[in-house]
Order: sequence, then C-alpha cells, then structure tokens
Amino acid sequence: MILDGALATEFEKLGCDLNDPLWSAKVLLEQPQLIQQVHRQYFEAGADCAITASYQASFDGFARRGLSTERAAELMRLSVQLAAAARDDFWTESAPRNRPKPIIAASIGSYGAFLADGSEYRGNYGLTETQLKDFHRPRIAVLADSGADILACETIPCLLEAQALTHLLTEFPQITAWISFTAKDENHISQGETLADCADWLDAAPQIVAVGINCSPPKYLAQLIKSAASKTTKPIIVYPNSGESYCAEHKKWQGSGEYQTYHQLSQQWYQSGAKIIGGCCRTTPADIRQIADWARNTNRVNSKFKNKSEIQS
Repeated sequence: MILDGALATEFEKLGCDLNDPLWSAKVLLEQPQLIQQVHRQYFEAGADCAITASYQASFDGFARRGLSTERAAELMRLSVQLAAAARDDFWTESAPRNRPKPIIAASIGSYGAFLADGSEYRGNYGLTETQLKDFHRPRIAVLADSGADILACETIPCLLEAQALTHLLTEFPQITAWISFTAKDENHISQGETLADCADWLDAAPQIVAVGINCSPPKYLAQLIKSAASKTTKPIIVYPNSGESYCAEHKKWQGSGEYQTYHQLSQQWYQSGAKIIGGCCRTTPADIRQIADWARNTNRVNSKFKNKSEIQS
C-alpha cells in the first residue's frame, strides 16, 4: 500500500502560515478547501491512503483557541469528510484499473503534538497511562465514528503512549489502527525503547493492524524495519520525513533532505520488509508519484512472471 506525503508542506507552498500551535489543523479553520485540494493531488500521484489533517486537532488544542467542544468535534469530522470527498471525486473521474480504491486514515497525533514543543521527538511526558488515555479518548471517540477506514496513531515517541492507545481502542471495537513511532537512531524510538520491543508488545493487539515508523530520518529505516519484522507478523508501515531536522523553537525544518534518492530508498525499505510506504514532513506528491510508479511497475512485472510460471507448470 502506498500512503500519501506531507500535508503541511503543501499548505505552506499554497501560502498558509502554519507557525501556530494548531499547525496544519489551523487550515481546517481557515481554508478547508485547500485540504481537499492537497488530498486530491496525492491521490493523483498514486496514494492508496489519505491521512487526514487531524494530527494536531485535539479538544484541548481547540479549547486553547477558544472553540467549543461541539465546534472542535465538527472540525475533526470535517477532516475525514474532506479526505473522503477528494477520494470520491478522484475515483469517480479517474477510476484507475490498476489500483484499489483509496482508503481514509484518521490521524491521531501524539500527546507531544498537542504540546507543540517537539515532544513527539523526545517523549518523557511525565504522564501516566491513565492520563494519556484520558487525553486521547475524546478525539478517538469522534474519529472512530467519523467514517474513516482506520486510525493512524502516528509520531508516537514512547511505548507507554502506544500502550495507552492500544488499551483505549478496546473501548471502540468498531475501528482498527496502525501505530507508528518516531525514531532516534537505527534501533530505538525517540524515548529510548527499541522498536523491536515495541513491535513485540503490539504483536498481540488485535486492533493494531500495522506497526512502524514515521517522521524520522530515512537513513534509519532499513535497520528499523528489519528489527520490527523480526518481532511481529503485522505489516510494517514506514513514512519518514525528508531527512531534515525539526527545530521546535523556531518551528522550522533545517538541513538537507534526501530529495534526490527518496524513491530509491523506498525500494530499499520494501526489500527490507516494509509493506506500507509513504512520506511524512517535507515530502511531496512528486515523491509519492515516484514510489507509485516504481511499485506498480514492479507488481506488473511480478504478475507477468507468475502467470508465465503458472502456464509452464
């Protein structure tokens, strides 16, 4: 499965100022039509799944902006509606024969996303599992009943938050989710646990259907994929950032990314064992198009060889 890429990067190209605690969720308030426009671009590029603009949309965050509980819930549902509308329009107008109808993943950002201080790349919140469940519960209640196909519990820096989310999901048996962590190196997630240990713990959770890494440097991915795959039978999902580093103080990305080799790296991730691949911050529709072109061409070639083998046998 091919995921989409960064939303915020495209919003900024369209003139949005995201230097705000709500980050991309600010666009839900101010220019929701742009969200549908960017989702459409990713479907056209080849994405099989759109991740909604609800990553930084939380009841606490919207309350800090002065919005009511009802308005906050409305905006969260809107994030799913916009993605679904973009998908349905694209499918009605194009309906490609060589790919499945795309699905919608409702983004559940980490507690660190609400803090808007870069904590999703550190962890160490100082909260208990109960406190984390209490924070995430209201948003999951809305998005689990929003029409989304799956929840994307993403940019998680610590095993404790993953455990809180996994236990919380049992209150919403109608929905499944993936959990993707941020990584500090080739073996460890941001707070310091190994991804292998996280994958091992999540392997027994029936509502978690994929495990992996997002918004982390591409250079770490190959080894992380192998370590996770050694501990779980669930599909491995990866959608790293471009390779730049995020400065929480100035809310800017710094350094150089893997722009020239991102699609080549995606082939390495697939060969290492990843089955669901896309992009996170600073990646673009062009990156997703390159991944899709390679992946679908590979599948066509494999299909030809399989058919030839069947005929010969």
